[in-house]
Amino acid sequence: MARFGEIAAFALGSAVTAGLGWILRQRQRDRRVPILGGWPRVVIVGAGFGGLRVARGLAGVEADVLIVDRHNYHCFQPLLYQVATAALEPEEIAQPVRRILRGIPNVRFRMAEVEHIDAEHQQLLTADGPIPYDYLVLATGSMPNFFGLDTVATHAFGLKDLNQAVALRNHVLGCFERAVSEPDPERRAALLTFVVAGGGPTGVEYAGALAELIRLVLAHDYAGLDIKESRVILVEAGPTVLPTLAPSLQKAAIRSLSQKGVDVRTRAAVKGYDGETICLSDGSTIRTRTLVWAAGVRAVPLPSTPPLPTAPNGRIKVEPTLQVEGFPNIYAIGDLAQFDADGTPLPMVAPVAIQQGETVAENLRRQIAGQPLIRFVYRDRGSMATIGRNAAVAQLGRLRLTGFPAWVMWLLVHLVQLISFRNRMLVLINWTWDYFFYDRAVRLITRD
Repeated sequence: MARFGEIAAFALGSAVTAGLGWILRQRQRDRRVPILGGWPRVVIVGAGFGGLRVARGLAGVEADVLIVDRHNYHCFQPLLYQVATAALEPEEIAQPVRRILRGIPNVRFRMAEVEHIDAEHQQLLTADGPIPYDYLVLATGSMPNFFGLDTVATHAFGLKDLNQAVALRNHVLGCFERAVSEPDPERRAALLTFVVAGGGPTGVEYAGALAELIRLVLAHDYAGLDIKESRVILVEAGPTVLPTLAPSLQKAAIRSLSQKGVDVRTRAAVKGYDGETICLSDGSTIRTRTLVWAAGVRAVPLPSTPPLPTAPNGRIKVEPTLQVEGFPNIYAIGDLAQFDADGTPLPMVAPVAIQQGETVAENLRRQIAGQPLIRFVYRDRGSMATIGRNAAVAQLGRLRLTGFPAWVMWLLVHLVQLISFRNRMLVLINWTWDYFFYDRAVRLITRD
């Protein structure tokens, strides 16, 4: 009874605490006041990691902050491949921007697509009309880089947003459905051959997850198919996968992929794809109905008058303070910004955008207050990639981890970084179910 009383008291205390918290949040929202006239207008283009970090950093500042994005949600891109492999639902890695910004009185959101930057008159041009600004933060992220391969751009699947992830999931499951009734062995083999181009984290993680989906789940769903006919092939133009990691971790990643049934081919660049046959740089070809492009990204182009200075790779040149060169009231961060550290451009990854967002928020506070700005300094906290169940590689300074310890660390890091408690709980439940029951609950073929 004593034990039951402790539990009951704890439950009651938790309920009271939650209720008081809800009341306080309601009162805080009731106290929200309209944006005061005369405040400087800060417009942030992009609701990704960097853009949201800037907006949150400006909470309480006497500035009218507006986030503009063509989607009404923030997407946790590192887990897009799990949506594409039927492990997670789209809403489990996304959150409405308005929900994220709730409780920050001076920050608003507008769903619109920026078509042009009129830097001369300090306004953004959109289909819904102009948006004036006093300070502008560009955080539009990146898009696939097909390196001029038009046929690949036409027929390959990307993995940069929720729509692409769902389309890829539909396509892979549809290939198995069509293979069940395909009498021609060559066509069936093409339907069951899946090629992933690019040996970076996205390509490695998707290839490993897809191989596990086929071997552990779809093999039971499609018992009439010979699962040995299915193939997952990872092609990489360079000499190895995960080139930014230590050689020992690269070898461990290739070894884990091979153990999961992935055919890893290095020094094999894609030269063309017509929807049925892939041509590689070594002269070989692969018949397949699926090419997933994870071989490179580039900055999203933003037309501007006058033009903003860009590097040859298309990224916008910025000062050490992250202000665009020649435009002191415009900042660029994340994948869009060309910021060199020791002569090398920073990688196009989320930690860079997050840290740059924090610096820009501080600099905007200072610029509005007439104080000197600070320089951006990137702190590399390490890199990691998962190859599937119980397999991952992690590089944290001099520390090198592989296998189960690296996998657990990867799970914890990504779980904590999700945008809300609800998302964390849903993802954790799905991961737990998948781990213990070898099942992916989201094996749905949906149509828009």
